[in-house]
Amino acid sequence: MSDSSLSVAHQAFRVLTVCTGNLYRSPVAECLLRQRLAPLLEAIHVSSAGTAAAPGIPVAGTAASLLGTAVDPPGTVTRRLTAGLVESADLVLGAATEHREAAVRLSPVRALSRAFSLREFARLVQAEDAAGLVDPAVRFTALVKGAAARRGSAGADVSDDDVADPLGASPPEVREVFRRIEESVDRIASVVLAR
Repeated sequence: MSDSSLSVAHQAFRVLTVCTGNLYRSPVAECLLRQRLAPLLEAIHVSSAGTAAAPGIPVAGTAASLLGTAVDPPGTVTRRLTAGLVESADLVLGAATEHREAAVRLSPVRALSRAFSLREFARLVQAEDAAGLVDPAVRFTALVKGAAARRGSAGADVSDDDVADPLGASPPEVREVFRRIEESVDRIASVVLAR
């Protein structure tokens, strides 16, 4: 399918990653999602924002400190989370529960069933929710609905759903932040790419 026929047939699925300053966790999650979902990037758009971001700061250097040599950091600048960004997203992935809650406060109707913490979504997403669906946007939409339906299920361990802010952390703590983001992104990507 050509790029032009894709844009006519289907609108891209939009994923928004969110942290506080849009300097570390959300751009790293954005970058890793783009890398892992590279075969689908004409159908899936990934971006990031921060709840308290000072707009216009280059994220490449700060995100690079977490990414190391794993992948090239995004060449974008920080931006503040707004109601418009939340409303245009099909899935909001916060670094921590507080970021999910911020998205819901900005757009309760739109975000309530589409906003998760990154690790929460990775824990809840299941491939069978999109069984038989081939179109990436349709698959991702079904996966979000399935994860939302599972939220709050009895026995769920929500104590591990947040990724700590690496600002001022020791090198081992920074590596652990990266590992937790990468582990979650890998889980999500494996489910999205499963056919």
